[in-house]
Amino acid sequence: MAQNYGLGRGLSSLIPKKTDLRGTSVNTENGSLYKATNGVEEIELIKISPNPHQPRMHFDEERLKELADSIKTHGIIQPIVATKVANGYEIIVGERRFQAAKLAGLKTVPVIVRDATEQQKLELAIIENIQRHDLNVIEEAKAYQELAAEFDLSQEAIAQKVGKSRSAVANKIRLLNLPVEIQRALSQGQITEGHAKAILAIEQPEKQRALYELILKNSLTVRQTEDKTKEISVRTHKRVLHIDPEIKELENKLVGILGTKVKITKSGGGGRIIIEYYSDEELNNILSKIS
Repeated sequence: MAQNYGLGRGLSSLIPKKTDLRGTSVNTENGSLYKATNGVEEIELIKISPNPHQPRMHFDEERLKELADSIKTHGIIQPIVATKVANGYEIIVGERRFQAAKLAGLKTVPVIVRDATEQQKLELAIIENIQRHDLNVIEEAKAYQELAAEFDLSQEAIAQKVGKSRSAVANKIRLLNLPVEIQRALSQGQITEGHAKAILAIEQPEKQRALYELILKNSLTVRQTEDKTKEISVRTHKRVLHIDPEIKELENKLVGILGTKVKITKSGGGGRIIIEYYSDEELNNILSKIS
C-alpha cells in the first residue's frame, strides 16, 4: 500500500502521489530509483541552483552526511521539484536532498519540473520546511516577514497558506522585534520561544537584554522568567504613577550624564539615588564617569 505523506495542499499539487515502484530499474551510477518517465526527469546537478527564497539558513552537517550516505545506498526516494529558468533549473522543494546528492557524488538527480512564481517558490519552501520541522523559530519568522514584505500578504493570508492560525504567525513575526543577540540565542536553542515571548513583554531593549542575561546566568525556567517580567512591569508602573516634576528633572539630568536609568526618592530632608545598570561593562562605564 502506498504511503501517504502530509505535504499540504501546496506541495501535493506539485508532487504526484507515490505509486508502486516495483519494476522500476535502479540507475546504479546515479543512485536514483527514478527514470525520466511520468513527469520525472534526470537532470545534471550542475544545471540546478538553490531556491533564492529558501527560508532555511542552516543545514545540520551531520544530518546532511547521514542523508548523503543513505542516498549512496538507496538513491533519492522523493524527487526534487524545480522550475525552469534561463540558465537551467531552480529548486522549489528539496534543497536538502540536492545538497546531500552533491555530497554523495551524484552527477544527476530525479527532478519534477513545474512552473512556479516567485511567491509560490517561497510559500512552498516554507511549507515543506515547516512540515518537516526543519526551520528554527527565527528562520520561520523571517520567512513570514518576507512573504508579507515582498508580496504584500496579510498575516491572515500567510496563516491560511501555511496552515497555521493568524495569532501563531503574528507571534512568530513579533520575535523579530527582539535585540539581535537574543534572536541569535533563540535560533541556537540557548533560550526557548517561551522565554522569548516573556522577554517581549518588556518594552525597553536594555531591560530585555538584562533579563536575557539573567535567564542564562541563573538557568531560569519560562515560568520564572514570566514572574521576573511581572516584577519589572509592576515596578515600572509604580514609577509612572508618582511623578514629582522637580525630581523628574533631576533624574533626567543624571540620566544624561551617566547614560542609564536613575531613580531619586526623597525622605524628609534626605533621600536615595538608585542607579541601574544591565551589564558589567555598563557598570564600569558608570564608575568611570563618576570618578
